[in-house]
Amino acid sequence: MIKMTECNFSQGSFLTVAGEGIKEQIIEKSRFIGLVRPVKTIADVERHMQEVKREYPNARHYVYAYRLYQNKLEKSSDDGEPQGTGGRPILELLQHRQLWDIQIIVVRYFGGILLGTGGLTRAYGGTARLALEQAGITKLECYAVYKLELSYAWFDQLKYVIQQKGWKPGEESFADKVSLEVYVPATEAGNFENWLDDYTKKQVAWVRVKHLMR
Repeated sequence: MIKMTECNFSQGSFLTVAGEGIKEQIIEKSRFIGLVRPVKTIADVERHMQEVKREYPNARHYVYAYRLYQNKLEKSSDDGEPQGTGGRPILELLQHRQLWDIQIIVVRYFGGILLGTGGLTRAYGGTARLALEQAGITKLECYAVYKLELSYAWFDQLKYVIQQKGWKPGEESFADKVSLEVYVPATEAGNFENWLDDYTKKQVAWVRVKHLMR
């Protein structure tokens, strides 16, 4: 599951993995296990590797690649396989799909048969691709989150029009006035603010409370 996290107003949208995924295949007696996980920081990357090593101990290789959206950081490792045969095909898969905030680890238990550079590239890249397909892909976008304070007379009409324009109502609370959260793509924040003031003739108070990636 993707957790909502804070984002910068300047951030737009990107593709990432929808959740965790795992896929296993046997190739020439070697066991390849692909594991996909959403990550956001180097600490997440290191934690994932530690968990995988505990769950799959004594493997010959723990090959991986990751891409982090913040600072556009990416890295891969062959973990003892011939250079470019393990981490690179996994990283190229992530680059080709334009995915961020994701790590894929492919664990190999050696089966005694050498696969050659071409065979290794296909095995690692193919296992990573199968695990990624199981996990699925989603789009995350930076949203400006607004809190609106409005009269009951405005509530139904304004909520309907907001939805029609593609913006996303959030939590609601009802007291003397109605409080309504609205999620607006950060790139549309200025347009939303101008539209809201114009449409309601400034009869609805609002404040931009935060930005969230969702």
